[in-house]
Amino acid sequence: MSETQVIYIPLVNPNEPSALISELNVNAGQHVMAGEKLCTLETTKSTLELMAEAEGYVAGLRAKQGQTIQAGEILCYLSASPDWSPPETESIEAAELEVPRGIRISQPALLYAQQHNLDLTQLASDVFITEKMVQSLVESSSMLEPGTLTQLYDPNSIIIYGGGGHGKALIDLIRVLGTYSVVGIVDDGIQTGTNIMGVPILGGANILVHLFESGIHMAANAVGGIGNIATRIKVFDSLSRAGFSCPILMHPTAFVEPSAILSDGVQIMPHAYVGSEARLGFGAIINSGAIVSHDCTLGAYANLSPGAILAGEVSIGEGVLVGMGVTVNLQVKIGKHARIGNGATVKQDVPDGGIVHAGTIWPAA
Repeated sequence: MSETQVIYIPLVNPNEPSALISELNVNAGQHVMAGEKLCTLETTKSTLELMAEAEGYVAGLRAKQGQTIQAGEILCYLSASPDWSPPETESIEAAELEVPRGIRISQPALLYAQQHNLDLTQLASDVFITEKMVQSLVESSSMLEPGTLTQLYDPNSIIIYGGGGHGKALIDLIRVLGTYSVVGIVDDGIQTGTNIMGVPILGGANILVHLFESGIHMAANAVGGIGNIATRIKVFDSLSRAGFSCPILMHPTAFVEPSAILSDGVQIMPHAYVGSEARLGFGAIINSGAIVSHDCTLGAYANLSPGAILAGEVSIGEGVLVGMGVTVNLQVKIGKHARIGNGATVKQDVPDGGIVHAGTIWPAA
């Protein structure tokens, strides 16, 4: 181990910004190996064992067993040397620090902000500010042009990439869920500052890194890729490079059988149905009223338009576009990047890259 590693408390449950340290497995000065358990964190719905990612000596241990600690706070440091000590931030007197009215901030975060001469009025008043959040702001502020984003966001914040029709549908879906807070839209073709359904356009793909460093770590891809699935895949690549994760988004009126398996980035719109032991690949879209019957498999980025119906054991390849009102018969296989036009009926397999025209029966009689 060549340098000191900071061990932060992760967000165990997106709906709870704090967790209980139900078990603390290390002491100050203890030598630990990579993969060794540091502590067990519990929320009302989740439990997580926090592991050491590298070998080192425990230094600056800041928590005790039985303590409740905020996500983003420092648990401890792992140092290559048993003699290393963390910075003496605690030596700063709290009385020296003035906090703007309405700001909720941890003591370590407040001390760190003071050390770096951070203007506390930049901090959000609707979230609890952690030390990690302040560090991200300090680190990113040197790279931001005057007037660009410096706001901090809570762990439930999410951005939407794409301000078109699917983006509007996702705004409504996320608002109905009540789990995430949509803080803005990223779109390369809409002027920054424009509002869509009360959500501001924050900029284009060039600001993704800054958004991530400001504390937004989740995104929804609203580029459906109809006509060219490569555009949707490109957006996922951009989000991934910037560090974003894409949660599963499922409208409350949709029904997914408990045995179905959904990958990250899957979006299931109102009144859709996903049957028993169906498997949906990364970034697949099941639009309003679409039916995915039992044992179906959808590859990554597959897009089922409203009202599409898949019979049992249908296999849909990666990047397939299925139009509105399409019917696909039992056990049919549709190859990668095929396109099925609106209202078509598919009775037999479609090859990779195949095109079934709207309103036709495949294969033709």
